[in-house]
Parts: sequence; structure tokens; C-alpha cells
Amino acid sequence: VLTVQSAIPIIMGANIGTSVTNTIVALMQAGDRNEFRRAFAGATIHDFFNWLAVFVLLPIEVISGYLYHLTNAIVESFHLESGEDAPELLKVITDPFTKLIIELDKSVINAIATNDESAKNKSLVKIWCVTETNVTLQNVTIPPSENCTSPDHCWAEGNLTWTIKNVTETENISKCRHLFANANLPDLAVGLILLALSLLVLCSCLVMIVKLLNSVLKGQVASVIKKIINTDFPFPFTWLAGYLAMLAGAGMTFVVQSSSVFTSAITPLVGIGVISIERSYPLTLGANIGTTTTAILAALASPGSTLKYSLQIALCHFFFNISGIILFYPLPFTRLPIRMCKTLGNITAQYRWFAIFYLLVCFFLLPLFVFGLSLAGWPVLLGVCLPLFALFIAVIVINVMQSKRPHSLPEKLQNWDFLPIWMHSLEPWDNIIMSSVSFCGKHCCGFCKCCKVNVEQEGAKDKQLKTMEVYENTIAMADDERGGRRAPAAACVEKTGTNNTAL
Repeated sequence: VLTVQSAIPIIMGANIGTSVTNTIVALMQAGDRNEFRRAFAGATIHDFFNWLAVFVLLPIEVISGYLYHLTNAIVESFHLESGEDAPELLKVITDPFTKLIIELDKSVINAIATNDESAKNKSLVKIWCVTETNVTLQNVTIPPSENCTSPDHCWAEGNLTWTIKNVTETENISKCRHLFANANLPDLAVGLILLALSLLVLCSCLVMIVKLLNSVLKGQVASVIKKIINTDFPFPFTWLAGYLAMLAGAGMTFVVQSSSVFTSAITPLVGIGVISIERSYPLTLGANIGTTTTAILAALASPGSTLKYSLQIALCHFFFNISGIILFYPLPFTRLPIRMCKTLGNITAQYRWFAIFYLLVCFFLLPLFVFGLSLAGWPVLLGVCLPLFALFIAVIVINVMQSKRPHSLPEKLQNWDFLPIWMHSLEPWDNIIMSSVSFCGKHCCGFCKCCKVNVEQEGAKDKQLKTMEVYENTIAMADDERGGRRAPAAACVEKTGTNNTAL
């Protein structure tokens, strides 16, 4: 259905989309500004790596096709034969449970994918799980006599023309046992029910993960785990710790067969300060590599006719992540995702509504905008996106120069004060949104006790917040506060690791 060349950009987009889960997990820690600052930074480091990798490698792939040619050369060098089924790891546990909820008819999915007209009115929900297919020779009528391939196999009787054909008959023996086998609901209703159920289970699991990790990893336990995970090797082998963390992330992701699960699990740990941002970065990169092994195993189990292309696109996914790591990890100054995610973490800690705005723009509005332009053709897509992308890059370059070398810029560009304040500050937007929320809370939730917020307590909490926050463990500070003592402000900007930097 798809060629390898057209599937490569889809793989790149899937790499971006898989990072949305841990970003949602970070929202579960929005109640505490310090935790939310670190958690959202730890979650979006995955986003920024994937976005940067796509921005750099997609144009290179479109121009040169290096991923296609590299993987094609590798696959051609193999003498491929159809393999056994891919080994099932967690599916051994999950499949019996999911089959009690729903089973889908894969033959209908394949028919829809190949644009088979006969599948249009068929249901995707599998009703009969045990069937028997019989093929028999039968006399059947055909419309005109010229359809006869041989006079020996067809004959005419009156106005009818007969021939002998193989007729396939399917006998239904046993029904499936899932919830919707006897429901007689349309596919749309079944899909909406499953969507609501899966979102409920997902959100419940994410909340429980955060609550469980917050309750278990406290005090001395957190200190020991933090010391083990974040410790670097002695010089000159300091650089080796990051690559070992990468291997650990790849191994854990291979076991759970999902980078989203692994990165979602470490996000709360970053939030409570057990894992530093600098150490979560190689763990996340390792998860990106580990998730490609699932596709490679599945490809090796493909039938002989599709084995080459299945393995090639799986290798494209693998080498795309490897290329991104080569670009944005080995040299410390190339680790742009770390600096970008910390900046976003500071912004979202101050304006917590910005996290929702970020999710909507990056994972819904922007893909929808680009997809809509792509339907109009490449000329329209490039004509609109290239100027916007150039403007975006120019703003980033000017921002960097304003902070590093402002005197190299013209006087007017040394700051953004020449623009209206709503174009270079989130403060006006924050006032509007907070006013709207306050109005809604006062009039819509006035009779709801849980909606009444103690403004004075919130203000006192914000006064204690330090604007320049290091992404380190604050458990010791919390213990001091419970004992009636307050840790000095200088403790918050203490540098504890060789690669850790305070913003």
C-alpha cells in the first residue's frame, strides 16, 4: 500500500507523536510549581529532540534520500527468507485480557487498505472466531457466453450459460467471547466507547504512577537512588556514564516494547528530583533506540513477499534515531534539547496554562496545519511554511544574540520593546486567561466547595518560589520545612554534577 520513500516521513512523524504521552504525564504534577518545572522539562526533552531531528533530517532525506539508500544497501546485502513469528514479550500477558474486550477482523482492515470495494459495508468487529472454509466445484451461471475460457468447461441451456468454478463457502462455528460480540452496535459506537474507556484507563494509570512514585521515593530512598543514577565516572571516563544510561534506556524500552511507557515512568522521577535532566536525556535517547527493535522483530516475521520492505522501513526508523543522536548528543554544546526544555520548564512553571497551549499547538494544530497545506500540494506547502520557518529561525537567532552579544545587533533589535507588549510577553495573555478562569470559577463553580481557591495561600506559595530554579532534588528542603527550618536560598543554585547547570 505504501512505498518505503513515502513511509519514511510517516515514521518521523510517529517519532514526534510518541512523545506526547510523557508530556501529558508531566501535567499530573502541575500542583507543585517546583515539581512541575522539572517534570515538564524532563518530559519535553523528548519532544525537542524529535522535533529538532525532524527539522534537520527530513529536508536532508527529501533532497538526498540517504535513509532510503543506506537501508536499501543493508537489506540488499542480506539473503532474506521468511522468518518465524516475532517473539511475544508483554503480549503473552496482555493479549488474553484485550481479547475479552474487543477483537478486530484483520482481513477487513487489509481489504480497506487495498481499496477493496467488498469491504466497505463490513464491520471491523470480529464476531465469529472459529470458522471453517470449504472449497467445492459447482455449476454456476455466467452472464454472456464469451466469458467462457474454453468450450469444454461451459455450456448453454436456453438463455443461460453455465460453467464449473471453485466456490468458497465459509461456515461459522463458534462466536467470539469479547464484550461486543453480541452487542449489535455500529462500529462508530464501539469505537467511541473504547476511546472513552482507554482514555479513562490511561489517565488513571498516569495519576497512579505519579502518586505512587511521589509516595515511595522520599527521604533516604530518593537520595540513594539519585546518587546511583546521576553519578558520573571519574575523569577521564566521565563521558561514558551517558552512553551506559542510553544502553539502559534501550534495554528497558525493549522489555516493555514502548518508549512512551518508559519515558512516562521516568518523568515523575525527574519531577521529584530523583533523576536530573542531564541524565534523563541519554535515558530518553536510549528509549528512542529501544522502541525501534519492536518494529525490526515484527519485520523479520513478515512473509517473504514483503520482508524486504518491512525490514527496510524498520531500519529507517532505527537509523533516523541514530542520526539524531549523532547530531544532538556526543558534543556538549550540541545538546540543545536540554537548554530548550529547561527554558520551557521555567515558562510553564510561571504560566501553567502555557503547558496546555504547548500541547495543543505542537501535537494538534501544527500537524493539522501542515497536513492541510500538504493536501494543496508541495508548492503551496513550501510557499507558506518556508517563510514562516525562516521567520522562526530569525527570531531564535536574534534572541540568542540579545542574550550573548547584544552590541552586535542594531540598537532597535537589542530588545523587543519596539513591539507591542502582547507580542513579546506572556503577561498580558496570562492576565486575560486568569481573569477568565476567575470569572468562570466565581460564577460557574460558586456552589462547588472544591472550586473555591484560597488566594492568600497561593500568593504566599508563589512568594516562596525561586525564579531561578536548579533542576535538582529538593527533598532535603522539604524535610527542613517540615522540621520548621527553611533551607537557605543559596542551596537552590548549588551545582552538584559535572554536567548540571543552574538556569
